Amino acid sequence: MANTVLQATTQEIQKMKEAYKAFIPAASPPGSIFTAKPPGCTITAYKSGKVLFQGKNAEAEALKWNIKPAPSASKPKKDKPAHAYAPPENVGSLSLIGSDEVGTGDFFGPITVVASYVPESKLELLRELGVKDSKFLNDLQIVSIAKDLLHTIPYSLLVLDNRKYNELQAKGMSQGKMKALLHNKALLHMLEKTKNEKVDGILVDQFCEPGVYFNYLSRQSTVVKDQVYFATKGESLHLSVAASSILARYAFINEMDKISAKTGIEIPKGAGSKVDVKAAELIRKHGPDFLNDIAKIHFANTKKAMNLAHGKRN
Repeated sequence: MANTVLQATTQEIQKMKEAYKAFIPAASPPGSIFTAKPPGCTITAYKSGKVLFQGKNAEAEALKWNIKPAPSASKPKKDKPAHAYAPPENVGSLSLIGSDEVGTGDFFGPITVVASYVPESKLELLRELGVKDSKFLNDLQIVSIAKDLLHTIPYSLLVLDNRKYNELQAKGMSQGKMKALLHNKALLHMLEKTKNEKVDGILVDQFCEPGVYFNYLSRQSTVVKDQVYFATKGESLHLSVAASSILARYAFINEMDKISAKTGIEIPKGAGSKVDVKAAELIRKHGPDFLNDIAKIHFANTKKAMNLAHGKRN
């Protein structure tokens, strides 16, 4: 589908809105000023001044306004493809399902995995909503953007709670295999949700080599493998991975809030010294077994917290 983006002034956007008023539906996407649907074209004007024209008549419709096209965003630098599952050069403009996980390096809290579908037609909208790599967003920004995404794109969320995580780990399952199983399940859910949509492929934020990933799934009855791409820093390559990262982080924040409410103390994220101190406090108050439901007990933080709880130096 052809598309053209113009950079317009507030006055120019108002003129467009007036000109297309007969083609403007009752509701417009979040973050937009208006959406109009004249024959053969969908026009969406955003608060940033960008106006997106899509459809077979997009170029002709955009030319009517004699406005300079918006500069194209610079493409992120890509590493040389290291495997057969590397995404194509035009991955950023495709309609993709992307998946990412959060919580793997945090002592407290579960692992959350999200897969989401972002069609090419919604890429500009997600940029307007502020979607980008969640590592560059604080918790308040994550919550704000996620609340918009929940009603904008289809997604699948899976939460591996700490008790189940610890059970699997005690049986010898690696964290890598847990993540692979969760990603595969979330992707299966998304393929079902998008069975009537145009999906150009799937991008998994790479946490291990593709061969290792599929080996983890060797005993699964159904494995998503067709048109699956793997890339590190996938959030910079396609907004579906960035959106999944934000939604996964949002879910993780909510789960951490539940733990804080349950324990009566503010639970820190990560795996640093502050975590050790809070874990020691909980051990003194509730006993070491209490951590089994709220933390990843095989982390070194458990031993450090036990030492602190008993007045020993780490």
